[in-house]
Amino acid sequence: MSAGFLFVAVFLACIVEAVEALTIVLAVGVTRGWRAPLYGTGVALLVLAGVVAGLGPALKLIPLHLLQLIVGGLLLVFGLQWLRKAILRAVGAKAKHDEAAIFAEEVERASTVETGGAFDSYSFRIAFMGVLLEGLEVAFIVLTFGTTQGNIPIAAYAAAAAIVAVVTVGLAVRAPLSRVPENSLKFAVGLLLTTFGTFWGAEGAGAHWPGSDGAILVLLAVVTLLALGLVWYLRQQIAPPKAQSAIATEVTLS
Repeated sequence: MSAGFLFVAVFLACIVEAVEALTIVLAVGVTRGWRAPLYGTGVALLVLAGVVAGLGPALKLIPLHLLQLIVGGLLLVFGLQWLRKAILRAVGAKAKHDEAAIFAEEVERASTVETGGAFDSYSFRIAFMGVLLEGLEVAFIVLTFGTTQGNIPIAAYAAAAAIVAVVTVGLAVRAPLSRVPENSLKFAVGLLLTTFGTFWGAEGAGAHWPGSDGAILVLLAVVTLLALGLVWYLRQQIAPPKAQSAIATEVTLS
């Protein structure tokens, strides 16, 4: 895999996680003040640094083919889950992920909880858990992609670039990044994770892809066509009942 392809894949995946974490931190920060949320964010980042420092060297001790098999399987599971949800959202069978609604919900919840002391433990806890959980996914993406491709620095740079971009925009507008096409990003990330999971899992199992890393592009094209085809098919299945319902309603009203 080229360094550019690796960078783009990690960057897109990490943008999704960064948007979700920032929405939580902004909600409690705007509503209850910034001191406790920033402390919570800082502690979460320290914990994540420790996790990365501990797991990074440990992953290098695992034989490459076994690592590819494990990572490929995990990415395939995650990728198919993301892709399934993205397809359901695309056909209207599942509500789209709305950062503005999530922000409003977090603000409402935060405004009803009393501080209970000089230090706002609620804001600290919410910010800590939000950043830690989303950060663990970022760490997983960086370590697995970077280790499997033997290029952790590029994966780390991509994750850092995604986080800096999201935080910069988020702090500038002091609002959820609702204009970021997160559902489209999740669809793209689902395609990428499914593709890489299939590629690495097969390599770990002993398969040899024609064209080596070039097979990733072919796999990505196949997965994309299958996903888009499934979206089209499901829309055809959902559209007729809606149309019939509309006709029935019109007849009743008339």
